[in-house]
Amino acid sequence: MKNILIFCIGLLALLYLLNPMAGVFEIIPDNLPLVGNLDEAAAVALLLMCLKYFGIDLPNIFRRNAADGNTTEIDPK
Repeated sequence: MKNILIFCIGLLALLYLLNPMAGVFEIIPDNLPLVGNLDEAAAVALLLMCLKYFGIDLPNIFRRNAADGNTTEIDPK
């Protein structure tokens, strides 16, 4: 049941970001200075947390690992 709830929250966050209603439904209007994009930032955070719950860690996907064999260390002699 918990997996279904988290999946639904992630799906709602993704739909909010894709904006299928062309801006008709906005929690915080984007034309307000300084706070207009906070709802989109919250939706991104929710989506990233839901993806991380299911094992997809997007913020760490581009980090290099010393164990992957692709990192070259230079000896400063």
